[in-house]
Formats: sequence, structure tokens, C-alpha cells
Amino acid sequence: MPAGGFAAPSAGVDFEAKITPIVIISCIMAATGGLMFGYDVGVSGGVTSMDPFLKKFFPVVYRKKHEGLDSNYCKYDNQGLQLFTSSLYLAGLTSTFFASYTTRSFGRKATMLIAGIFFIVGVVLNTAAQDLAMLIVGRILLGCGVGFANQAVPLFLSEIAPTRIRGGLNILFQLNVTIGILFANLVNYGTAKIKGGWGWRVSLGLAGIPAVLLTVGSLLVVDTPNSLIERGRLEEGKAVLRKIRGTDKIEPEYQELLEASRVAKLVKHPFRNLMQRRNRPQLIIAVALQIFQQFTGINAIMFYAPVLFDTLGFGSDASLYSAVITGAVNVLSTLVSVYSVDKVGRRLLLLEAGVQMFFSQVVIAIILGIKVKDHTNNLHTGYAVLVVVLVCTFVSGFAWSWGPLGWLIPSETFPLETRSAGQSVTVCVNLLFTFVIAQSFLSMLCHLKYGIFLFFSGWVFIMSFFVLFLLPETKNIPIEEMTERVWKKHWLWKRFMDDTVVGLPVFGYNDEETVVNGSDKKRDGYGNGFDPSSQL
Repeated sequence: MPAGGFAAPSAGVDFEAKITPIVIISCIMAATGGLMFGYDVGVSGGVTSMDPFLKKFFPVVYRKKHEGLDSNYCKYDNQGLQLFTSSLYLAGLTSTFFASYTTRSFGRKATMLIAGIFFIVGVVLNTAAQDLAMLIVGRILLGCGVGFANQAVPLFLSEIAPTRIRGGLNILFQLNVTIGILFANLVNYGTAKIKGGWGWRVSLGLAGIPAVLLTVGSLLVVDTPNSLIERGRLEEGKAVLRKIRGTDKIEPEYQELLEASRVAKLVKHPFRNLMQRRNRPQLIIAVALQIFQQFTGINAIMFYAPVLFDTLGFGSDASLYSAVITGAVNVLSTLVSVYSVDKVGRRLLLLEAGVQMFFSQVVIAIILGIKVKDHTNNLHTGYAVLVVVLVCTFVSGFAWSWGPLGWLIPSETFPLETRSAGQSVTVCVNLLFTFVIAQSFLSMLCHLKYGIFLFFSGWVFIMSFFVLFLLPETKNIPIEEMTERVWKKHWLWKRFMDDTVVGLPVFGYNDEETVVNGSDKKRDGYGNGFDPSSQL
């Protein structure tokens, strides 16, 4: 998921590269950004169900929860409560443009350090929060950390990893997200039992652990050769390249990095270049994947898990069992993706998971529609066991497909001259629709009831057909060779790759601008456009 910079065009050459310890260690440390993101996502759901937290910050929800409701589905339908969760994603969306600039100008390592600092300050404010304003400001700072981390970390992983294991190492980010969610759920279970009403502070405060890990890790890792060369530190870049590849035979790759840097610097404003006809397939794929990832309905499943497990007789321990079981399935299934993504490919995982998720959601909707009413949630044990199995089936399908691949595939597809813009758009769209779902989900649940599962299953059906017909396979293809080996061979997208079109106006350009021989030209000879980060 590149944030800025370039990838070396290797013209079909497979450069020599060993899987060195420094690459593995650097990737593990960088991926702690995912751990922080996952913990932030997981912890909010737990603390918002704690009575002391609700009583202090959301007394209306607290009263509604304890004074009886018209419907089981409407317990937490409150815009302020949803804002507590969604403000993180809105802040992440805004900070993405700043992060794109820092990633390009100061490097991936520095951007990860900035993310870590945002995380630490946000954690301190959340833990010490005395009123709702202080709580929201803390969440906003955490969101800024998410924006910076989501820009820099996947780019760092993609650039430092050898091509043959790029997919697996990139998914380390998503794996850490799932581990962070599981860790947060376990912490919430423990802190909910603390007497005195301050357990929620412990839950929010323990986010400091992954925040410190990311900050320290960003100080210890090396920056990528791509970033160093891009910023003119050629000898240092060459030394790092030799170090991470574990061989002295790096000259061919080094020369390609130099050439890629030279070409990338000609593109002063990549956002307008992104609107060129030949870049539309990558843009459409990236945007669609981010929207689809959020509309799989994973939030609906995770929200319902405690209620469903409670029907099995777990009683007050329902949240622990649901968190452990679904969280463990989430982590283990992401490991499946790490192992298989570079072997079976991206398309097969997405298509298989589409069938799995669609079937699970439709059957869950049927069972809940028949058995769970507004005022009762009594399921026969046999039905409850079936629903639990279906929940795990859905979670596993998401965890080895749309979870990690929604981030991985966009990171592989943009050409070097639009990688900065493409990354910003990818992260922005994802955070925008995460914000939309987080802000509206509880209200949708209240109004649609069990039908919300049918709503999301319809989206799963649509996205599976999108993958079947429009998503090309990117397995084991160097990032810099995507245009020649993927887009120009796809039945539809090859129409956008015609380099012989002359004089066609480009969407988003002034009248004097045209596409000449497939490239963006203006009277000054260079592509031009508006890059929000250039205004910072």
C-alpha cells in the first residue's frame, strides 16, 4: 500500500535477494503499526459497553440500557457514542494527505515515528479523560496516528521485502491488526471486572504498549533503499540495499532504483496524473476494494457475537468466549492468508471467501429472523451452535481474503509515477467508508434488525462478481511490471493501456492539456496537477 515514491522498473529481471534476518525483523517491528490499529479498533467496542464509561460520558445510553427498550436491536443507537468510535477514522482520513507528504519528503521510517508519537499522546489523553471533549480529542490524535501508520507501514513492507514473499510480509500488517483486536477483547474482559469504575481507563491506557513498540521499532529499523535514493542519499541507499538483500550482487537493482527515482521526480504532482485514462483501472480497483472491504459486514458479525454466544449458556462470560473464539479464528485465518497468498493467488482466496461469507450471512439472517424477536433472544441450543459455527465460518473467510487483500492488492498495482496519489486515495477511501459504517451501523441495526445481514450479503454477492470479472491476478509479479504483465493483458483494462492515443483530452485537465503518446504533457513538457500534500 505505497504512500509515495517509486518502485524500480526491472523490465523482467529477477534480482538476486535472500530472505535476510534484518528484513524479517524490520518487517515484524514495522507491522506493530497494525497492532496499534487493531487494539484501537477492538478496545472501543469493549469500553462502550462498560457501565462506568457510559455513565460518565454517555448517560443517555446508560439510562436507555438499564431502563428497558422497545427492541433488543436498539440498545446502543446513539450518534454521540458512534462518534466516539468513528472520530478515529475521520481523523485518519484527514491526516492521510499530510502523511503522504512526510513519507515522500522525510522517509518511511520518520513517518512511522510520527505515527508512534501521535499514538502515545492520544493514549495519554484517552486514559486521563475527564470529559467527552478530552476523550474525542484523544481519539482524533489516535486517528492521526492511524493515518500516518497506514501510509508508511505497508509501503515499508512492500519495498523492503523480496518479490517472492512480498504478499506474505505485507500481510503481517493485517495479522497484527487481528492480534491487536484479540488482545483488546481480552483486556476489556479483564478490566470490566475491576471494582471502582476505572477499568475502562486501564483498557484505554494499555494501548500505550503497542504505541511504544511502534515508536521504538521505528527508531531501530532501517529506511528503505527506495526512500533513501529518492531523497538523494545514494550511498546510504546502496549500503542498505546490500544489507537487506544479503548479497553483493546488487548493482543491477541499484541502477534500476536510480532510474526509477529519476523518472519519479519528473512527476511533480501525481494526483492529476492519477486521473489519466491509463491509470483508471488501478484507481477503480483500489477504490472498489476499499469500499467492498467495509461492506462485507464484518462489523455486524463482531457486534452480534456476544449475544449469540450468550445463548449457549456462557452467561456473564459471553463476551470473553466470543472474543476469544472469533478473535482466535481471525488470527489463525490471517495466518492462512500469509502462507497461501503467494501460492494460490489473490483471486482464488477472494472468490472462495465470497461464497463462504455469503452463505454464512444469509443463513444467520434466516435463523435470527425466525428465532430472535425485539424482546426475546432465545435460540434453541442446536440453532445457537449452528450460528456460532456460521460466525466462525464468516470470520475465517474475511480474515484470509478481504481483510488483508483489501490492503495488499492496491499496494501492488499503481505505477511508480502515481504511487503517492494512489496510496492517499486508497487510505482515504478506506477510512471514509470505515467512518460511514462506524457512524451508521448501530442505527442501521436498530432499523433493519436481522435484515442487516441480508444487506451485507448482497454486497458480498456484488463484490464476488467484481473479483470474477474485473480483478486481475497479481501473484508473484513484481510491482513495477504490473502494466505490461497484468493490465495490458486483461480483457477490459487493456483498452485503457493504449499508448498510441494522441490528442485526447484527459478528465480533470485544462483545455490546453492532452495525452500525447500515452503520457501527460503540458506546454512545459511535464505532467502537472494538484497534489493536496504540495500545499502543506
